[in-house]
Amino acid sequence: MAVAAISKYEFAPADTQDKFHGAQLLYIGWEDHLLFCAPFAFPFPPTMRFGDVVAGPMQAAFGYHPDFAQIDWAKAEWFKSGKPVTLDFDKSLAENGLNHKDVIRFRTPGLAGIKGSCS
Repeated sequence: MAVAAISKYEFAPADTQDKFHGAQLLYIGWEDHLLFCAPFAFPFPPTMRFGDVVAGPMQAAFGYHPDFAQIDWAKAEWFKSGKPVTLDFDKSLAENGLNHKDVIRFRTPGLAGIKGSCS
């Protein structure tokens, strides 16, 4: 069966930041924890402090995993679009350079899922 690829989109995306009432989407995933098979999408105001993201929504989303309570956040490794990045918990998302539809992932050294299974 032949497949026709669309290589040129000629319409405005339906999920631009102006559609989120002052919020921006931030995708967050946890490396080596496939219990969460894909990053979560969260709508946050750009002024939200990154530490509040970790303590609130991330705790709610990832907190039921047994590894979450053992995370040493000072040793967590952060990646933005696959590249290492340093994120300041005391600065806002905007001040950390996190924009609408950015993807961040975090790795927790020493924690690799339930019994090291990456799950």
